[in-house]
Amino acid sequence: MNRAETLQHLAWLCRNGRTAVAPVIEASGWTELDAVLPGGGWQVGTIVELMPTAVGIGELQLLMPALARITSAGRHVTLVAPPYIPFAPALSQHGVRLERLLVIQAQRAEDILWATEQSLRCRSFGAVLAWPATVRDREIRRLQLAAEAGGSTGFLYRSVDAAREASPAALRLKLQRIANVLQIDVVKCRGGRRGVSVQVAAPCSGCA
Repeated sequence: MNRAETLQHLAWLCRNGRTAVAPVIEASGWTELDAVLPGGGWQVGTIVELMPTAVGIGELQLLMPALARITSAGRHVTLVAPPYIPFAPALSQHGVRLERLLVIQAQRAEDILWATEQSLRCRSFGAVLAWPATVRDREIRRLQLAAEAGGSTGFLYRSVDAAREASPAALRLKLQRIANVLQIDVVKCRGGRRGVSVQVAAPCSGCA
């Protein structure tokens, strides 16, 4: 899907999407994680950075409960430049409505950020997952404004090395696989506590 086709498709979804305001908090679906997040879940209108130590350790599984609820409620989800195409039957098994899932295979860094921002601004989308090659503070702030305007939540998958850098994102989580669980270290949490860790039984990609 090229840039023009993507914009046309997003515009169509916005015209034909739901106009209802999304809830302020979207529960993550993981009791242990919700207990340390402000309000008890993913906060709508914010940018969340997820920084896994490796690809396929359960970083996508972590969002499955929320994505299933969002798509079941009639809103769309966008995946921008994922490192691999998620296995459709597995998504469906987790309750994700495939007809409400849009995958944008952008290549250039500017196209990834553009598609992410446009999706976040559209109220038809409840969540946008993006894998930017590079992203700067000012660009994250633009995405934050887009998320606020669209009433959606943006999840940016970044390198684990980014955890050592400052970021304007509202929530920053470092993810690592320890035995059969996914450990989540809270690097930054606006309105909550940083420095805490929780573990959830999110399967890795090879286990799903």
